[in-house]
Amino acid sequence: MLGAVCSLAAAMAAAAAGAYPERPVRLVVPYPPGGSADVLARVLAQTLAQREGINVVVENRPGGGTVIGARYVAAAPADGQTLLLGTVSSHAMMPALNADVGYDPVRDFTPVASLASIPFVLVARPALGVKDVQGLLALARETPGRISYASAGVGTSNHLAGELLDAQAGVRTMHVPYRGSAPALNGLLGDQVDVMFDLVPTAMPHLKTGALVALGSTGAERTSFLPEVPTLREQGLGDYDVTAWFGLFGPAGLAPDVVARWDGAVRAALLDPAVRTQLAGLGVAPDVRSSSEFADFVAQEWARWRGVVSHAGVVAAP
Repeated sequence: MLGAVCSLAAAMAAAAAGAYPERPVRLVVPYPPGGSADVLARVLAQTLAQREGINVVVENRPGGGTVIGARYVAAAPADGQTLLLGTVSSHAMMPALNADVGYDPVRDFTPVASLASIPFVLVARPALGVKDVQGLLALARETPGRISYASAGVGTSNHLAGELLDAQAGVRTMHVPYRGSAPALNGLLGDQVDVMFDLVPTAMPHLKTGALVALGSTGAERTSFLPEVPTLREQGLGDYDVTAWFGLFGPAGLAPDVVARWDGAVRAALLDPAVRTQLAGLGVAPDVRSSSEFADFVAQEWARWRGVVSHAGVVAAP
């Protein structure tokens, strides 16, 4: 009898495993609807439904600078039914800024698949009179603490991008935090500040009109969206690399077969020419790498941003 029960249980488990996911999977986005992460999640959900027959329901859980959504998924059952569209903010910057976020970005999650990245571009108001990064750094050295840069707030990506520039170049600039990227960009366009690290898609219209000047892009390589703009690395900033990256995470302990299923499905989706064209229209570059490579990358990013935050003495906004 016991053997029969065990055999039945094993058969049921195998059937359940083969049917995964047996119900809609929740993909938690730790941002409000309409932003880059939300749009990326919905493109992914639509593609997986069409290609793989996987029903994905996007669920927005914003708040706490990505902390609310990330904490929710970290505490969810590791059954593959709840995943997170995590970012450099949720898994590197916010935990580096605040030890009380309520989760460990490496220990409490299973990295599932890398998704995409959006580079930043360092832009300046034309009246500043600089055309490249070395010109900006020369001016910053002549007038320490006078060159101002806008950000979306303390601890945001474009704030820490500026802190990293200061640290690597050995200069001191003045951080001017705004309440969001749009007000920060308006401040730059209104000559209230000198420069800003802005995402390429939102900066491009102002570069085309001449309202802003591109000094350098922030990725390891030039972005295909602004191929004529050299990287900060090319202009003497060693290993400077800042991108807004996105990836898929599950709770810690996610089964390897579940990870493999998602890893393969996401990889196939990102290699689909139609998907790549759709993402390119949004200014998003697909980032195809294995789940193990992505796990290593996330750990390195967290360690790197802890170092930047420690060096700069940045504290989380109250």
